[in-house]
Amino acid sequence: MSTTTSAPPHGYTPEKGRLLKRLARVEGQIRGIAGMVEDDRYCIDVLTQISAAQAALDKVALGLLDGHTRHCVMGASDAALREERADELLAAIARLMRRG
Repeated sequence: MSTTTSAPPHGYTPEKGRLLKRLARVEGQIRGIAGMVEDDRYCIDVLTQISAAQAALDKVALGLLDGHTRHCVMGASDAALREERADELLAAIARLMRRG
C-alpha cells in the first residue's frame, strides 16, 4: 500500500482567502472600467480607475513576492535549490518592473 504525500503549500497558501478577495475586488474594478468606456466617460476618469486597478494588482504581486521569498526561497531544502529559486524570484521581479 502506497502512501501519498501532499506537496507543501505555496507561500501564499495561508493568505489564499484574502488574496482571492483582493483579486475579486480587482476584477470588479476592471468591469467598472469597461462600463466607464461603454458609457463614454471622461478619459482622465477612466485612466484614474486604471491606475487604481494597477495599484491593487501591484499589492497582490508584492504579497506573492513576500510569500515566495519567505516560504519558497528561504525555506528551500538546500543551497542549490535556494539559489535556483532566488534566480526565479529576481526574474519575476524583472518582469514586473518591465511593465508598460
